Parts: sequence; structure tokens; C-alpha cells
Amino acid sequence: MNIEQKLVSSVVNGLKALYGQDVPAAQVQLQKTKKEFEGHFTLVVFPFLRMSKKGPEQTAQEIGEYLKANEPSVAAFNVIKGFLNLTIASSAWIELLNGIHTDKQYGITAAGEQSPLVMIEYSSPNTNKPLHLGHVRNNLLGNALANIIAANGNRVVKTNIVNDRGIHICKSMLAWLKYGNGETPESSGKKGDHLIGDYYVAFDKHFKAEVKELMAQYMAEGMGEEEAKAKAEAESPLMKEAREMLVKWEAGDPEVRALWQKMNDWVYAGFDETYKLMGVSFDKIYYESNTYLEGKKKVLEGLEKGLFYRKEDGSVWADLTGEGLDHKLLLRADGTSVYMTQDIGTAEQRFSDYPIDKMIYVVGNEQNYHFQVLSILLDRLGFEWGKSLVHFSYGMVELPEGKMKSREGTVVDADDLMEEMINTAKETSNELGKLDGLTQEEADDIARIVGLGALKYFILKVDARKNMTFNPKESIDFNGNTGPFIQYTYARIQSVLRKAKEAGITVPEQLHAGIELSEKEEGLIKMVADFAAVVKQAGTDYSPSIIANYCYDLVKEYNQFYHDFSILREENIDVKVFRLALSENVAKVVRLGMGLLGIEVPERM
Repeated sequence: MNIEQKLVSSVVNGLKALYGQDVPAAQVQLQKTKKEFEGHFTLVVFPFLRMSKKGPEQTAQEIGEYLKANEPSVAAFNVIKGFLNLTIASSAWIELLNGIHTDKQYGITAAGEQSPLVMIEYSSPNTNKPLHLGHVRNNLLGNALANIIAANGNRVVKTNIVNDRGIHICKSMLAWLKYGNGETPESSGKKGDHLIGDYYVAFDKHFKAEVKELMAQYMAEGMGEEEAKAKAEAESPLMKEAREMLVKWEAGDPEVRALWQKMNDWVYAGFDETYKLMGVSFDKIYYESNTYLEGKKKVLEGLEKGLFYRKEDGSVWADLTGEGLDHKLLLRADGTSVYMTQDIGTAEQRFSDYPIDKMIYVVGNEQNYHFQVLSILLDRLGFEWGKSLVHFSYGMVELPEGKMKSREGTVVDADDLMEEMINTAKETSNELGKLDGLTQEEADDIARIVGLGALKYFILKVDARKNMTFNPKESIDFNGNTGPFIQYTYARIQSVLRKAKEAGITVPEQLHAGIELSEKEEGLIKMVADFAAVVKQAGTDYSPSIIANYCYDLVKEYNQFYHDFSILREENIDVKVFRLALSENVAKVVRLGMGLLGIEVPERM
């Protein structure tokens, strides 16, 4: 039981003893005392005037006297009008710290066998190009969210749906056949996803050249520019071949399928490297090539049950006008599926694989309407979690103009970005002397931890719903609201704890309660204790940024304490041990909090 809970319980007992009234705990309003007044917590007494039949000041005085006599954590009180300001005893703060100190996983609730099962989908790459900056935000949010949901006592399944079929995949395949000369990741020295991405770009280059040539021909024949362009795109021999290849793929042509499998395997090997460096993983990967037919089957079942309707051209639609929306296409006239159909098929597979209680989709905000519709359709089709599915909608992420160029010159891919971050971290850390005295291996590892920590923290500290600009240079600052600032503070605390150990000072399981604490020390204990509520809030709001900004606020407060108070030079041994314990628990909570965000913290810097 934390201090607030104890106070609420004592106030409830006091109201019964003083006025003979049973009051629900929810009616007891405790606030943090305003800075201009003395005290830690303030009780608002106005709701109790009817039962006390006295003025606000007298009522506050009586409750204050009762608490002073009956609640050991209350050291003193003062009354300002109808507000009772309570000062908490140092012994109560130390008792609170003792409870945190003995809990190695403070603030984290472990899941049991009967805990709700939450499935979280994130990443969702296409197999025709590498992961890019947008995927970085998606993966980091999805991974952090999975950790936070798990830390709130849920069982979690992390899942990915790979878009491995369609015309865009055929474009890469066809370009490789035409211009590749049998090139492989091994022969080129390129990651498989980059290699395939290059052929997707090659297709586009040749296609545009064909369109330009055909347009000139059609316009010379007297056609207008727009009409000529539309005809040129439709008549492009390259695009026709790509469409033919897609038809063959759908028909299960052995040669096309074998090529598709080989090239996709190259891409998956490349993705795996990217995911590993990024520190994200999945429990189950689904592939659209396996789910689109399932979706089609499910839609046809819905049609039979009268949930959907068929138009004269043979296409299948859902009427959503009853929900204030429009009509939604589910199957085209030629029987082929759309994205919505594939998502229904994926849901069907997932529901048969896992007893899902809640489904969370981490997808950009341009898909808000899609998931609004999907929720309605899944509910209609009988999925228990359909109505309550969560679309974790996030904003776009961009780089400041001209900061970084990818090999395509437009989209920044994830590997380039992470490599750049690690190199910048190494340069910055060297300049500031943070890597002095370390072996090359240690320095490289710290550059990786700091570079990726800077990237992850800068992205995760922003409210996910907002569009953002990722500034690589700003993110690797060792001052301010950045990952490196938090990581450096953690390493600083580890250095203090190592020196204490070398001096033979050990922190006991339980701290001595007989010392007087400063306001700064009490405030730090309170902030550390808040971690449990912060984890809960982040889980309720689906908001990793709450944890990120809490970690920053905590280390900022700790650095002021470190600057103002002696730790190892403190002469009173009990005070010294207390400050070491406080430092140790600040570090523990920072490690746990940053861990939930998928960010490592270095032991030394």
C-alpha cells in the first residue's frame, strides 16, 4: 500500500470516528500540495461539510488532528481555508523506498495463465523493398506497446502480416529476370531486401521510359497529353508482362512460384537482419499469400447469410449506411480480393490459432477509415473481439530536408538510418570523451546502444498520434530530453554504485528509518514510486510517450539531486547508504522504463 492509499484509508476511518459516516474511498480527494504551501498532500474537505455540520476550517482542523494522532505517516498538518495540507514523515518515505527496493521488477505486473491474451500487429512490410523510416516508427511503437501491455499483466502475441503478393512483387521479379543476369545477395554483397528493392526501382525506370516513348508516338498521332499518358501506361509491354506474371502466380504456375519463393526468401533474410539490429521480434508471422483466399471464403459465407450483397456485375459489397458510413467493396467483379478481404482472412487465421481477447493494429493514421470498417465487418462475421479491436493510429515521420539521402534518393531506409545513428553516436561520444579508456569492442557496443537509443527515444517520446520530424543530430545530444542524456545518467549511477562497492559499502535489504530527509530526497522517492502508476497509465492510454517522458523527468530530477547532495563523501553512514539505495532504485526504474521502450542502458560510459 502506497502513502496515498494509506492516507485515504485513514481519512475514511477518521470520518467514521468523527462524524459516524461511512464514506467510499473514491470520495476522498487527495492532491499534490501546491508549491507555495507547506506539505506533500492536500485533502479537499468541502465534500464532508454536510456530515460535520461545521465550517471548512474547523472540519479540516478536526480531520488533521485525527490523522496526526492515528496515522503514523502524517508528521504535521496545516489548514488553509477548506484545504488540509499534510506533511509526510521521513520514516514513511523510507518505508515506501524499502518496498520498492525489495521488488526487482517494481511496477511490472507478470501475466498468469488466465490473463487476457492481447495480439498486437505491427511492421507489415512489402517484399519488394527494404524497411524505411515509416516502418521504423511503426516497429518501435509496436514493440514498445507490446512490452507495455505485457507489463500490465497481459499475455501478448506479437504478430506481423507480410504483404508478399500482388503486382508490386511481380514488378521486382520481372525486372530481375530481364536485367538481373542471375545476380544474388551473395554475388552482389547486398542484403536481399536491398537487392530486390533495386529491381523494383529498375522496373519503374524502364516503365517510365516506355511510357514516355509511347506518349510521344500517340501525341504525334494527334492525341491529347492526358489521353496519351493513360493509353501509354495501359499499353506498356513491361506492365502487360507484369500483369501476366501476376495471373500466372494466382494460377499457381510452378516457375513463377519458384522464382517468387526464392526472391522472397532473400528479402526475409534481409528483414531479419534489420529487425535484429532494431531489437524487435515477432511470435508469429502471417503472409497475405496464405490469407487472401481465407478472406474470400469468409466473405462468401457472409454473403450466404445475407450479411453482404452482390451487385449485377458480380462484385460483393457491405452496406454500412446503418453505421453512418457508405457501401464497401469486398470482392471485385472478377472475384479477386481487396485489402479488406485479406484483413478478414488474416483475422480468421489468427482467431483459429489463438484465443484472442483483444486485437491491436499498429497502422498509420491514413488507414483510420479502413479499421473503422474492419471492426464493423469482423463484428458482423462473429469475431468476439471485432467490435473492440484497437487501431493504434500514428502520424507520419519525416526527416529535415537534406539531412540524409537513401540509395533511391527519396525514401530513407531503416538500415541506412540505423548505421548513420551508430556512426554519429561514435563520433559524438569520442568528442565528449565518453569512450575514453574502453576497448574497441566496448566502444563499438556503446556506440550501438547510444545510437539506437537516441533513435528510439526521439521517436517514442512524441505522442504517437502526432506527425513528427526526426532530427538525427538533435537526438544524439547528451543534454535535454534525449535517449543519450538518460543513458548517461544511468551509467553515472552505476559508476557511483561500483565505487561504493569497491569501498566495501553495501546497501542492506531494509534501510534505517531514523534519518531526516530533505525535500529533494522525498520528491525523488515519490517520483520513483510513481513508476507503477505510469506503467498502468501508458497501458490504459496505449502511449509509450508517457513512459519516455517520465524517464526523462526522473533523471533530470536525479541529476539536480546528484549536483546538490554528497553521496560517497557524505559522513553520516546511514545517510550515505540511504542515498546509495535511492540512486540504485532510480537506476532500476530507468532500466525497467527504458526496457519497456526497447532501449538498452549502458553500465559504463
